[in-house]
Formats: sequence, C-alpha cells, structure tokens
Amino acid sequence: MNQALLFSVFIVASCGLAYELIAGALSSYLLGDSVMQFSTVIGAYLFAMGIGSWLSRFIDRKLPARFVQIELMVGVLGGFSAAALFFIFVWFSGPFKLALYLMVLLIGILVGIEIPLIMRILKNDLSFKDVVSQVLTFDYLGALVVSILFPVLLVPYLGLVRSGLLFGLLNVLVAIWAFWLFRAQLHGAFGLKAQAGVSLVALAAGFVGAGWFTDFAEAQLYADEIIHAESSPYQRIVITRWRDDLRLFLNNNLQFSSRDEYRYHEALVHPGLASLPQAQRVLILGGGDGMAAREVLKYPQIESITLVDLDPAMTRLFSTAPALRRLNADALNSPKLRLINSDALKWLEENDERFDFIIIDFPDPSNFAIGKLYSAAFYRLLAKHMHADSLAVIQSTSPFYARQSFWCIVTTLESVGLTATPYHALVPSFGEWGYVLAGRRTYRPPEKYDVATRFLTPETTPALFDFPKDMARVEAEVNRLNNQALVRYFEREWEQAIR
Repeated sequence: MNQALLFSVFIVASCGLAYELIAGALSSYLLGDSVMQFSTVIGAYLFAMGIGSWLSRFIDRKLPARFVQIELMVGVLGGFSAAALFFIFVWFSGPFKLALYLMVLLIGILVGIEIPLIMRILKNDLSFKDVVSQVLTFDYLGALVVSILFPVLLVPYLGLVRSGLLFGLLNVLVAIWAFWLFRAQLHGAFGLKAQAGVSLVALAAGFVGAGWFTDFAEAQLYADEIIHAESSPYQRIVITRWRDDLRLFLNNNLQFSSRDEYRYHEALVHPGLASLPQAQRVLILGGGDGMAAREVLKYPQIESITLVDLDPAMTRLFSTAPALRRLNADALNSPKLRLINSDALKWLEENDERFDFIIIDFPDPSNFAIGKLYSAAFYRLLAKHMHADSLAVIQSTSPFYARQSFWCIVTTLESVGLTATPYHALVPSFGEWGYVLAGRRTYRPPEKYDVATRFLTPETTPALFDFPKDMARVEAEVNRLNNQALVRYFEREWEQAIR
C-alpha cells in the first residue's frame, strides 16, 4: 500500500503542475501576455498550495475518504479547466483573468491539501523522515516528468483542452485506485463511488469530444473560416480564409494577410538587397512562411539562401500546402534554399559562415524568449556573420503604436557598433510598420529595382526613411539579456494601443 500511495503522490504532483502549465499556455495563446503569466500562474499555484497545506490541519477524521473526495474534485476541476477558460474567453472575454486565477487558486488549494493527507496516512507505516523524504521525492519527480512531457508530447499531439482532460482522468483513476487500497475503511461509501463514476464518465466524454469543442470554440475567435489549425511545441498555428484572403495567426496574433503581405515583404527585402548588386549569399532568420525567400529569389545573382526557422511545423506547412506554396511561389522548395529548423541564436553560435545580406523576420518581442533575439548580445553575434559591405534588415514592430520599442531596437544595434538606418512602410493589416537596416557602412537607397515589385518604386523609396514628428526618435535603453528593456516597452505600448 505504501508504494501505491507514493505513486499516487507522483500522479498528484504531475497533474497539479500540468493544470498550471495548461493555464499559463492558454493565457499566452489567448492574451499574448507570456512574459507575466507563467510566473504569476505558478506563483499563485504555489501560494495556493501553501493555503491548502495549512487548511489540511482541520481535516481530522476519515482521511482516506477525504483524500478520495479531494482527488475527484481536482480531477473534475482541473480536467475541465482548459475547456472552461476557453469558453469564458470566447463568449465573455472580460472575466477571463479573474476566472484563470480563481481556477489556479482552487486547484492549488486542493493539491496543497492532498499531499499532507497522504503523509498523515503513511505515518503509521513509515518513520517521519521516510515519509517526508519519499513523499517529496515523488512529488518533485512528478513535476519533472510533466514539465518535460508538456511541450514535447502533450501540447503538440493532444492540445491544451484534451491534455487537461487526460490529467483529469488520471486524477479520477487515482481516486478509484484509492477506493481499492482503502476498501476496508471505505466499505459502502456509495455516494463516493457514484461521484467517481460520474466524474470518470464526464471526463471520458469530454476527452472524446474535445476536438469538436476546440474546433467550435476556436471558430468563434476568428471572423473567417479556419482551413488549418495545429499546435506545435512552440506555438498554435491557424490559417483562415475569406474569399481570396488567406491569413496566418500564431498564438492568436495575425502574422499576415495575403491581400497586403507583399507590402510588408517587399519593404523587408528590397531596400536592402537591391542596394547590394554583388550579393550572392543570403541568410533568413525566421520567415518560415517562405515569403521573404520568395522576394529574395527574384534576384538571379543569388546563389544560395539559408533559412533558419525554429518550428518545423511552420516550414512543413508552407512547403506542402498547395495554397500556401502558391502564395510563397514555392520558395521553400527552391534548390537554392537550404532549410534548417533550429534556434537562431544557437545556430549563429555554432556556425561561422558569412553572408552578404541577412534578413531577420522574427515575431514581435512579446516575451523574454523572443526578446533575446533583439538583444545586444544577439546583434553582436550577428555582426560576426557579416562582411564589411554586408547588410542586415530587422523587422522592428510599429514605430507608431510601439514607438519606444522601435527606437530601442535602433539604439541596441548602434550599441554594438553597427550603423542603423531605420525606415517604415504602411501595411494596411498592421498600420505603419518599422524596419531597420544595419551594417558597417552608410546605407544608400537603391536608385532602381531590377525585379518586379507591386508596392515599391525608386521614387517612393526615399519617403520610407522619413519619420514624421509622431514617429520621430525617442530615448530608449539598450536591450540587454539581463534587463530585456524591449519586452517591457513592447508590453506597455501595445497594451495602451489596444485599449
């Protein structure tokens, strides 16, 4: 019995942490506030566990029955937590954060009660030091296992809603197992057995129907028809379509509309590359949709493109789906392109290749993981892969909606000794959007474009480098790994912009 109860601790710890990881990931997916939610969700969970541990002192009788009841409550509440939060966000939106933290606190309190109960049940068979050491060992092991499985297997293959229901089922199965372990003490207990049966059936039905629910709820988030949706270990990828307009959303954030993406990608690529008539080797960091590569391949002198994108799900989708291949002109399948799925920072550290032109097309710096790719350390490393005449271009968020964020990127590039040349373009889906060219020499705009463009002309290009008063330069800190000033600016400015 002792080993069985200790294994129950392992399951309890795994499920408890899993529910909080799911809550944090769901908050990141729906709200995009991934800088704060994991720290506050986990912090609130640990605080709630402390409350639960204190409350456990008031449970004096029928400990096995109380353990089973609490396990069932955790299973049902935690199992349906992701589905409930999804429902609240889609249909009510406003109270989402209140519901999120209320759910976290309730689950944390219940899990906090469970662990002391198990220790008290075991104390009659084990010495105090063995109870403490073994219970805590299994507790921490459970947390380790689920923290590894969560991004590797659970989210990519089951999704957040179904993962929550799976762990709910595990909790209920532990409760049923406890019935068997304590069958002598729980003789009868028909009410508890009925609760366990109902919980098991409800969670199993939810698990079976989770795909339908997720599709239905997600459809309410987007105005247009969803033609593709998948979760990778890194992000939620959704493609929508309305008539001839395809849109890509990553973690609920619009990345492009096929109606005007050409404006964004022409502005990203051509002002820099057209000024380098001798350029032959190009590096693209990010850009897994292949749109930037499409623009680069318009230049016949380009001999090779190396594209480094973290998420193989993105590059696989945009290299195989017919509609997306037409959109990027099948650029990801070009014989000139070498595709590498890796972290850009790690890849730059491990390679010493130099390039004539480098395109940095990362998502906006909405969290610390992405913010490091806009840091002085990253740009210092980037400079090692550039010749004296090379240029790099960085997509740099909106100089209108996130003005200080934009100029923070400029300041950070200058701090590592690169000459930064900022510019902007109007992309209707996003408004004014910013870019920065960086190199070791003074940049001169091209006098002509020898490739086909729909947006850029030699006559209008100089205006891209002119900043009106409401987008003019402002003071900003250098974005360093130890301060992540850019992420702080970005969060504040975009929160104000969407109010």
